[in-house]
Amino acid sequence: MMTRNQFLAAMAGSLAVKGRGATPPNSRIHIGIIGSGARGIFEAAWWAPLDACEVTAVCDVQETRRLEAKAALEKLYREHERPRRGIAIFRDYRELLERKEIDAVYIATPDHWHVTILVAALKAGKACHCEKPLGVSIEQEQAALRAVKRYGRPFFYGAERRSTPDARHAVELVLNGRIGEVKQVVVASPGSLSGGSARPAPVPKGFDWDMWLGPAPEAPYCPDRLEGRFHIRDYSLGFIANWGIHPLDQFQWWADNAGLTVPVTYQGTGRIASGGLYDCATSWDIRCTYANGLEMRYVDGRTFNSRPDLPRIPLGPPGKRGHNAVVFVGTEGTVAIAYDRVATAPASLAGSELAPGAIRLVRSPERDEARAGKNVWAYPAAAHQRAWIECLAENRPPVHTIETAVRSGLIAHLSDICIRTGRTIRWDERKGTITGDPEAAKMISRPMRKPWDEIA
Repeated sequence: MMTRNQFLAAMAGSLAVKGRGATPPNSRIHIGIIGSGARGIFEAAWWAPLDACEVTAVCDVQETRRLEAKAALEKLYREHERPRRGIAIFRDYRELLERKEIDAVYIATPDHWHVTILVAALKAGKACHCEKPLGVSIEQEQAALRAVKRYGRPFFYGAERRSTPDARHAVELVLNGRIGEVKQVVVASPGSLSGGSARPAPVPKGFDWDMWLGPAPEAPYCPDRLEGRFHIRDYSLGFIANWGIHPLDQFQWWADNAGLTVPVTYQGTGRIASGGLYDCATSWDIRCTYANGLEMRYVDGRTFNSRPDLPRIPLGPPGKRGHNAVVFVGTEGTVAIAYDRVATAPASLAGSELAPGAIRLVRSPERDEARAGKNVWAYPAAAHQRAWIECLAENRPPVHTIETAVRSGLIAHLSDICIRTGRTIRWDERKGTITGDPEAAKMISRPMRKPWDEIA
């Protein structure tokens, strides 16, 4: 007998674009949101008009957030005149995963929870959309890869620039030799912040702080520990990964299709925040070299704007390169992709067409009805969330694979280890480890509190 998930996977009838009420309620993809803060609700809002799916549960360790999320989503459904059965709320993600009617989960927790919940959700038979970055250690990245392969459930990754036509076309230009031979690649990302106060404060009412910490070390509650979580190594690798995954992913999109996987050596310098609660990389300049000799230079945004030896291409205010981008410099031109725009040299290259038979990347979403609305930042999220639903409803592979998600994450992790050790780092992809430096190799993993360490 066909299971419900198999039935949904077989429904290849363009469910995501049918009119309101065209999809029977029992045939819709039922989604649970784990981590219902600002990001979770901002992203989930793009599903409200889609008849193929509905949010049926939200989970958050903060009572106020889960109640606000339930109210906000139910209001959206009323505005779209979508019949529904109400949204259940949970404090513990494990209770949400036990709900058999939930087909898929969107994981929008702090970074240190991503892989623990991803593995549990896959094991529970759920399709997963996980925010970036994947893990806060290389060991976690590798565990995510094994779990996706082992459990065989659909995996989708939150690097939304893959679902925008201008970025896709820009990568295709490079792949098809429109800038000639690639001679130089630069990836830039904002650096993390310094500062942060560790002064303890009372835990807000209805906030399960120990559950928020989860696999991270035990620590007293303080506002900066919560609000500055992206700049604290216990909960994140910092912006070298959290924001950096956006341009690193665009680079990896090209690298995967150009026959490259992960650089084998990492050499350079950087600065780690000190003197406050925050302890992630604030600046860096790392030369990441492939086995074939190609060098990708990974820098922070300030370095990107200040160094005269880096390519100058208009991605920010007049005279500035911007704070994030991947820049491909070829023998015949340049292509740069930032989060919100593409720039080329010559400028006419950006709008040029590719010849019949050219290399083409997967179009995602297939039926692009998402349009720029409130601002340019809304569009990548809208398109990417629509793409996820299309992939689930029509049983087709997403634009992202777990392999490419892990590869871009590895670049961030190995660059961070290079900064922290002050030494050249050598990566053996076949063995999945750092070679020639036992101290650095120990940094591949980090302790995780029980029982949240079960990611094997």
